[in-house]
Amino acid sequence: MIELFISAFVTLFVVIDPPGCAPIYASLTTGATHAQRRAMAVRAVGIAAAILLVFALWGKQLLGVLGIALDSFRIAGGIMLFIIAMDMVFEKRTQRREDRAHKIAETPEVEDVSVFPMAMPMIAGPGSIATVMLLMSQAEGIGERLVVVAAVVATLVLMLGSLLAAGPIMARLGSKIEAVITRLLGVLLAALAAQFVIDGLKASF
Repeated sequence: MIELFISAFVTLFVVIDPPGCAPIYASLTTGATHAQRRAMAVRAVGIAAAILLVFALWGKQLLGVLGIALDSFRIAGGIMLFIIAMDMVFEKRTQRREDRAHKIAETPEVEDVSVFPMAMPMIAGPGSIATVMLLMSQAEGIGERLVVVAAVVATLVLMLGSLLAAGPIMARLGSKIEAVITRLLGVLLAALAAQFVIDGLKASF
């Protein structure tokens, strides 16, 4: 159980990337009061948690309705995560997030960023939704599924902490250290994504 929790937690942490979301949140909430930033952070993580838990609990049934085999989803999800990993290694993902943040910041009527873009697509995006469904599809029995849910909750707790401490984190880390961490996490995610694809192919043939 401990190994499953660690594996699920590391995968979710790399995909959701709390340290990477912190600077984006800091830039999106520039000018907001401390209370407003705290409220938006809690709301964003709460909404993202609801979305991820819905897909974790009923994602398999959704695939069944659509006629999609779990092994096919493992392969597709692995490929998607591998693309995300390549973007992280070559810093394309960070650039896209920053571009999205600038567009939101330039829109004066947008004040509350908790739903968009923080809850979706930055926290509960396609990659994290696919990851949650993949992990739940591999879990056997209620015990292992609860372990995966616990990993989701733990990751989101860290996300909340990162958003609440976004300003101090960026002041201490700096852009260069953040880039190094992002690249290292990208390499790790690429290996995990490759394993998803291999498992899906083995089960299919």
